[in-house]
Amino acid sequence: MIGEKLRRAGLRPTRQRLALGWLLFGKGDRHLTAETLHAEASAARMNMSLATVYNTLHQFTEAGLLREVALFGSKAWYDTNTGPHYHYYVEEKDELFDIPEAMLPQLNLPASPEGMIVVGVDVIIRLKKAADL
Repeated sequence: MIGEKLRRAGLRPTRQRLALGWLLFGKGDRHLTAETLHAEASAARMNMSLATVYNTLHQFTEAGLLREVALFGSKAWYDTNTGPHYHYYVEEKDELFDIPEAMLPQLNLPASPEGMIVVGVDVIIRLKKAADL
């Protein structure tokens, strides 16, 4: 299953790609960082460097298998749901999750300027507990 998914995306199913692909895509839609995936791989006794994890995530992103979500600075999250959708980010928990589709009409995104078309929209709503403000 993962091997075929990689082949369809134009990637050779190497041992590392298969192992990381199983962790990424075997649990439904997920949001994770390279460090999170590396920790999961280590816990599953998959011996690979953090650099290998980063390289594989970038290859998967370039092949269209993942969506990169940049939050701030150099921190990036990887999303297995590559379709159009938006995110909440909970700062104190360092947690990223999807905004429910039913809430999308409330966002009221602006129309594109004349002569332009929208090719993508990235919305990240940062959250904190009300008591922390």
